[in-house]
Amino acid sequence: MKITDKIYVAGHRGLVGSAIVNVLKEAGYQNLLTKTHKELDLTDQKAVAEFFQSEKPNYVFLAAAKVGGILANNEYPAEFIHQNLQIQTNVIHEAWRSNVQRLLFLGSSCIYPKNCPQPIREEYLLTGELEPTNRPYALAKIAGIEMCWSYNRQYGTQYMAAMPTNLYGPGDNYDLEKSHVLPALIRKMHEAKKTSASEVVIWGTGTPKREFLFNKDMAKACVYIMNLDDDKYQSFLNEKTAPVLNIGTGEDQTIAELAQLVADVVGYSGELVYDKTKPDGTMRKLLDVNRVQSLGWKPSVGLKAGIDEAYKAWLNSL
Repeated sequence: MKITDKIYVAGHRGLVGSAIVNVLKEAGYQNLLTKTHKELDLTDQKAVAEFFQSEKPNYVFLAAAKVGGILANNEYPAEFIHQNLQIQTNVIHEAWRSNVQRLLFLGSSCIYPKNCPQPIREEYLLTGELEPTNRPYALAKIAGIEMCWSYNRQYGTQYMAAMPTNLYGPGDNYDLEKSHVLPALIRKMHEAKKTSASEVVIWGTGTPKREFLFNKDMAKACVYIMNLDDDKYQSFLNEKTAPVLNIGTGEDQTIAELAQLVADVVGYSGELVYDKTKPDGTMRKLLDVNRVQSLGWKPSVGLKAGIDEAYKAWLNSL
């Protein structure tokens, strides 16, 4: 990407999109294109078509999505599949119509089968059943991957799909009904500390293992991928395999270990109690990150340091 290229970041207010904008600005990119939901509703096909034909961006980071944790996925499955299908269908199709040079579609590690081998390699996609608690969201993301691959094969586009592990960081959602596990833990520990609560109740058994990536590291990976030279970039665009690239740390920990780490960062010293009547979700989701690391990218922010930065950013926003 040239410094003067027009770069559209869809979802620039979200956890990843905001970090992508910051990373691009730090790198000196001068022609960033962003639109709030009020300015451009990405579920509106006509509005998206008019936007792309008018602006004609050179590059697109598709980070816009409806996201949430287990509770939100269970409560609003129709919204998760409907809105995500609309957003990605409109953006990917109009990117093709306006001759976007490269597009990076952001997915999720939940696209992979519930019980696939660990660590999870890109080729495990569609080899088994999905985790029921987030199946609608996962199916929408799988459709987005298939759409990128289909347009590459039929129209010669250069669309890639980055599959991040669980993300966290400044700008995260701390609403307990809609948040993912890490920000939910941060908020629970903080509120328990404020009220001197004797215990914090955590969903599930605490035994599932999860991998976490700081949002700025994810943003750096996205920009790195978009800036790959043609040979390396196009090596992932072939007719035989989906253009999927895992982004993660290659390390995980149990929810119980994570909860204790959050408690330490927040300064909460009460008891951690596990509600075993609540769902655990997938027992393990560790990504195989050999492909992205072979390209020269590695994360730089450790989990404890990242949690500390995320906690401070949330406190400053209150």
